[in-house]
Amino acid sequence: MNITVSKKKLKDIDGDLYVIPVASGSEDGGAVRELGAEDRALVSSRIDATGYKAGVGKTLGVQSPRGDILLVGTGEDRTAETFRRAGAKAVAACAAVRVSRLVISAGSGSVAKKHFGAVLEGYLLGAYRFDKYKAKKDDHYEGPKSIVIAGTSLTPGSATKAVIDRTRKICGAVCMARDLINETSKVKTPNYLVKTAKRIAREENLKCEVWQGQRLVKEKMNGIIAVSAGSEEPGALIKLIYKPKTKARAKVALVGKGITFDSGGLSLKPSKSMEWMKQDMSGAAAVLGCMQAIAAVGPAVEVHAYVAAAENMPGGKAQKPGDIIEYRNGTTAEVLNTDAEGRLVLADALCLASELKPDAIIDLATLTGACMVALGSRVAGIMGTDQTLVNALISKGEDVGEALWQLPLVEEYNSDIRSMNADIQNIGGGYGGTITAALFLQRFVGDNAWAHLDIAGPAFAEKPVPYAARGGTGFGVRTLLTYLESL
Repeated sequence: MNITVSKKKLKDIDGDLYVIPVASGSEDGGAVRELGAEDRALVSSRIDATGYKAGVGKTLGVQSPRGDILLVGTGEDRTAETFRRAGAKAVAACAAVRVSRLVISAGSGSVAKKHFGAVLEGYLLGAYRFDKYKAKKDDHYEGPKSIVIAGTSLTPGSATKAVIDRTRKICGAVCMARDLINETSKVKTPNYLVKTAKRIAREENLKCEVWQGQRLVKEKMNGIIAVSAGSEEPGALIKLIYKPKTKARAKVALVGKGITFDSGGLSLKPSKSMEWMKQDMSGAAAVLGCMQAIAAVGPAVEVHAYVAAAENMPGGKAQKPGDIIEYRNGTTAEVLNTDAEGRLVLADALCLASELKPDAIIDLATLTGACMVALGSRVAGIMGTDQTLVNALISKGEDVGEALWQLPLVEEYNSDIRSMNADIQNIGGGYGGTITAALFLQRFVGDNAWAHLDIAGPAFAEKPVPYAARGGTGFGVRTLLTYLESL
């Protein structure tokens, strides 16, 4: 697919479909005025006939002899997110008429300069589909052969090309993370994540280290060992390292939960609750996606990424309720429920991350259903020990359309995870489960600045959402990259 930028008016660009974001209250203004006189008249007539109002995501199609026109509302605020969603609306419109040449307006003036990357991002993310296992594809249309991002204030050249290249790389990384999440657990074992990490390291010139088998024993990765015990698939601790070309301004550790399938172990889940448990490694997918695109973004920070990978199964050697795990940092944890396994493997990786003494530790995990009860399916919870770090991640999440909402780390709730037989236990008393899970993890981060993202809700879409089809969303990749780039 050839993607270019043009500063020509829309009437001077050849296309089969023209997608034009329009502001509420100016439905026939802005870039619509760049159309030819005949097309402007058709648009105005259609607006009058339908009473179209350009609320966010609201569309109006107009047929023209020159090429179809699709107006997409951006509301009144016209943020990057509204332009991102406008770009995504082009996907279905393209498929409906098998468009070969797509023209997307990025608006006019400073708006175009600010948001043309967001328009492209919305289209590329919205075009993702996972149909690997469909014998008969729903749609053989592969998308337009060319996309022109139009804006009279844009200047084609190295700067705009850099934005296009960066956007394509980031969207490719998000889609890779989605592929990982959507892949079947029969294929997507911990060793599959190992192979993926090694591929990323080769392609992006990163350092990769993998601990498996006796190395896990030697390094006291006892959470991964315990959770993996019931499975025929061995667990792994994966580490990727990125170093900038210039002197690093900071050192950041990323940690991802990589449970490639979660049956609940001996504390077996109901069958309905297991249907989507292939997605329990979405935190790992986000971390791996971030590392795939990190060189293209080029942040001036050193990044150490850890993935704690395991399969949680109820085999004959599986860990049992009442077992006690002794961690690398000396903390002991009693396992009262084997279905609260994510925190058990994350503890291993957090121990390693804390030993780095980085400027920040950020972990991502589909950790608790309680977070979905509190925040629903579109918002991730965030908790942490450093408010500046938490605020920065919330802000960067808002910039890319990934919503984070802070929950408190209530110290008094530590009593809920106090164990009679060990230092802590892996479940609380039934209430505040998202917070008690985070308090469990806090025992392994030392005095480092730390933020925990519980992405149980937005990591996997059970129905389509803006610029993401049903399935894995790759939530977190863009937030992490934008945060790292800001340091």
